[in-house]
Amino acid sequence: MSESRGRLLVMFKVAGLGALLAAATAGYAGEYLVNTGFTPESAFAKAQKEHPGIAVAGVAPSAGVSISRDLVYRDDVGRALHVDVFAPKGDKPAPAVLLVHGGGWMSGSRSHQEPMATYLANRGFVAVTVEYRLSPEARYPAGMSDLYAAVRWMRAKAANYNIDSSAIAILGCSSGAQMATLLGAIKTSPEYAQGGPYQAQSSKVQAIVNIDGIVSFTTPVALKYENDPAKKPSAAEAWFGGRYQQVPELWEQASPLAYVDKHTPPTLFINSSQPRFHAGRDEYVARLDGAGVYSEVHTLPNTPHPFWLFDPWFESTAFWVNAFLQRVLASFDP
Repeated sequence: MSESRGRLLVMFKVAGLGALLAAATAGYAGEYLVNTGFTPESAFAKAQKEHPGIAVAGVAPSAGVSISRDLVYRDDVGRALHVDVFAPKGDKPAPAVLLVHGGGWMSGSRSHQEPMATYLANRGFVAVTVEYRLSPEARYPAGMSDLYAAVRWMRAKAANYNIDSSAIAILGCSSGAQMATLLGAIKTSPEYAQGGPYQAQSSKVQAIVNIDGIVSFTTPVALKYENDPAKKPSAAEAWFGGRYQQVPELWEQASPLAYVDKHTPPTLFINSSQPRFHAGRDEYVARLDGAGVYSEVHTLPNTPHPFWLFDPWFESTAFWVNAFLQRVLASFDP
């Protein structure tokens, strides 16, 4: 990144989230902070203790799949934000997927989604991995505004990357799954989505894939973990800028469950065996059922939270994602 656009300040997990947030509010002009606490390597080191046979997932692109990296989709927030596009060769527009990484709204990288993006591109989808602002740099709803801008960018650039703009899905993992589901479930673009480029383009998506992300911040199980007073602050508190008791309107506003109705796109849930990350899921599915909207739920037994990063679970996860998207995106022709 050029100095004219800003300077990335890396602060490691060992520095402590409290110190990180203090620095984040210290008024760094032209700079932005990144928490490097969550990576596939660090998650692997933790998960391997209980699951010694696992391996970090990797997928090679098929012949004909082109990868365009570091494309700027937004530059009106004090710096440039980027996407990588994994596009299959084809003679007609293909359905597309925006992939949103996890990391507790404070960490992570779009590179974590490359195995899934490559897998989907190998099967005929245009897959787009997205960089968005995290809580050390900008609190909610900044990251959500970025995702809306990314969907609009995909439609604005549809001809460049052979995207079928009538068939765009959004996929997220962990905190990214909550964000992806929120964008998909809200019928009318919220006020925070009105900023950014390509406002003439729609930010609607036609399918949602939620990989182990909560869909309500206000259920008892969600509040137990996300509003835990022993965490100073919790990841959600850092993102919202306050505990539930302090800013309940934000915790409620960011809960996808609040928006589910007949207009919600078909939704796929793939979950670990950790109930914490199912918060609100069953009621979400029940509401979809009542509205006649298609959904699927798959729960992988005896799995750590970031299972999608590792073999052998990646293969099952990617298989279900591909099968679901083929089924619900009507324009897809395998």
